[in-house]
Amino acid sequence: MMTRKSHVFTSESVSEGHPDKLCDRISDAILDAFLTEEPQARVACETFATTNRVVVGGEVGLSNPDKLKEFMGGIDGIVRECIRDIGYEQEKFHHATVEVTNLLHEQSAHIAQGVDASDNKDEGAGDQGIMFGYATNETDALMPAPLQYSHAILRRLAEVRKSGQEPTLRPDAKSQLSVRYEGSKPVGVESIVLSTQHAHESQTSDDIRAIVEPYILEVLPEGWITPDTKWWVNPTGTFVIGGPDGDAGLTGRKIIVDTYGGAAPHGGGAFSGKDPTKVDRSAAYAARYLAKNIVAAGMADRCTIQLSYAIGIAQPLSIHVDTHRTGEVDPEAIEKAIGQVMDLSPRGIREHLGLNRPIYERTAAYGHFGREPEADGGFSWEKIDLVAALKGAI
Repeated sequence: MMTRKSHVFTSESVSEGHPDKLCDRISDAILDAFLTEEPQARVACETFATTNRVVVGGEVGLSNPDKLKEFMGGIDGIVRECIRDIGYEQEKFHHATVEVTNLLHEQSAHIAQGVDASDNKDEGAGDQGIMFGYATNETDALMPAPLQYSHAILRRLAEVRKSGQEPTLRPDAKSQLSVRYEGSKPVGVESIVLSTQHAHESQTSDDIRAIVEPYILEVLPEGWITPDTKWWVNPTGTFVIGGPDGDAGLTGRKIIVDTYGGAAPHGGGAFSGKDPTKVDRSAAYAARYLAKNIVAAGMADRCTIQLSYAIGIAQPLSIHVDTHRTGEVDPEAIEKAIGQVMDLSPRGIREHLGLNRPIYERTAAYGHFGREPEADGGFSWEKIDLVAALKGAI
């Protein structure tokens, strides 16, 4: 099979103020609040946002029904704090005046009976489905470069916006990088697309480029921007009306932004607002953890892992490894090793990665993967502490 000598690949990211990301943030903040109250809490929370309104719905559960009723009273405050922290104080979308509707209710008993452990069975998966994990050695974070740097640009712009260093930037923004590869190595940027909400209608695209360009150059590797790089900054012109006032938002609509920017398959399930009994989330984290450790162990330059589950069944139905012809170890041997080094039941994943903790609100923007593991257990799936065990199992 012929290998291409060069190609261009594109990925996008969206900021924490994007309408869909605001909804992801609210859903994950509610999840964190429930897990703070009870590590075994059940949450499947969806959020919808539009002009002057946020609607929260879905299924939640605590072991004490009376506590659950009491807890519902705090949802309004969680929603408003998320909006305030992101920075929305627009006339038609303001944290103090937005109308919040809470439609959360107790988890279905029919779902619970398949998920809950009992005397004669282990806890089952929260749903059927397929989940993918991916890693590549093209960046230090073992992530695809176009996505990793698209995230980094928006994270940096959010920092200078919130610090007051760039007072005319506003929360809603999108970035997109088309990265040129020589062989499998990213070497430069063919084009940059950056659209960011701003304060004044008098600000032109050139004005916005003058603000954002220094931060983009700061974030990207040296030499990646050349005189041939095409810039498209606020290409439609004015972008003053933004956020949910400009476009409705919904939890779970940015699943490619959340994962690998299109460089790897996706099983279709969103993450935000779901407690870790939901394998859409926890098994995707486990698959990333395994793929990252396989690449970190030098077994392959790239690795994709697929896991599959059935509702109510504890163990995965299948484990598939693809090293994209870059492997130093047979994929079948890696598949067998995975089963030896990690329990991939929902309970096993949660215990191995410490997922029953309030660590999810921070994942809602700038990617669930490629982040630094944190002292309190956040981004535990980004650790590379399984390398020795994998090598020992081969």
